[in-house]
Amino acid sequence: MAELLRQMATQDGIRESLLDGVKLLRAGCATKRIPVMYEPCIVIVAQGRKRGYLGDQRFVYDSRHYLTLTVPLPFECSTEMAEDGPFLGIGIRIDLSVLSELTMKLGTAGRNAMGTGESSVTATEIDEALSDAAVRLLECIQSPVDAAVLGPQIVREIIYRVLQGRRGGALHALLEMNGTKLQMHRILHKMHSEYTRRFEVPELASDAGMSVSALHHHFKEVTGSSPLQYLKTVRLHKARMLMVQESLPVALAADRVGYESASQFSREFKRLFGYSPVDETQRLRTAFGVVTSDLRVS
Repeated sequence: MAELLRQMATQDGIRESLLDGVKLLRAGCATKRIPVMYEPCIVIVAQGRKRGYLGDQRFVYDSRHYLTLTVPLPFECSTEMAEDGPFLGIGIRIDLSVLSELTMKLGTAGRNAMGTGESSVTATEIDEALSDAAVRLLECIQSPVDAAVLGPQIVREIIYRVLQGRRGGALHALLEMNGTKLQMHRILHKMHSEYTRRFEVPELASDAGMSVSALHHHFKEVTGSSPLQYLKTVRLHKARMLMVQESLPVALAADRVGYESASQFSREFKRLFGYSPVDETQRLRTAFGVVTSDLRVS
């Protein structure tokens, strides 16, 4: 797996592959805790290690443990190199239609065999079958034809392996959510996709059928932050991506993600990332060797 990624992931960052929903991950230097934001995905690591921090929760994903993230979630992460090279991994988007189909085919017997664990982010020991599927996925996405013909089936197998794994209950819970959990996931996805909108907490609470205090409580259980802090974090991550990918100036990036004040945007950006928008954009371009707008950063 590491050898295949060394050939394909030649530049640092999170980059698209030939197959939609599959990304290549590479980091050529160690990093301290920095803010990151992933969409729902499975991350399989070939070499190196990442340590994640979400509130009081700590988790490690490395060559022995894969990460499962079931909601779009901001958290902090540090990166460690391998002894013989950079951090290398692959990210696979969780396709709910594939997940639903697999769950229906597995039926009650398969459901009973699924592992427990409904946390929105989990690190699970990888087994030989899942590791083998990841290698075959990397092999097939070296060719456009193989990626188009074979890739979707291997992605389906990977989701199946995770679903049947020790913490497969986290994936299954996505399809069986009801009541409060379902409302929280709907709110998270709505805020993640409509981040330029102005959201009012009382309105969110009313739509979810709960009090403002109950919304804050359940929201913090899932994300480790308040609704408005979550929205702010989403906006800042999106703006950083726009400035790196599309070379947008600070004021335009701030406006594009829903900020009315560029100065407020700059203050909050520096508070989150530790650098001003201009310095952070330049830092990423230098670190990743970006001279055009081809970088994909989560």
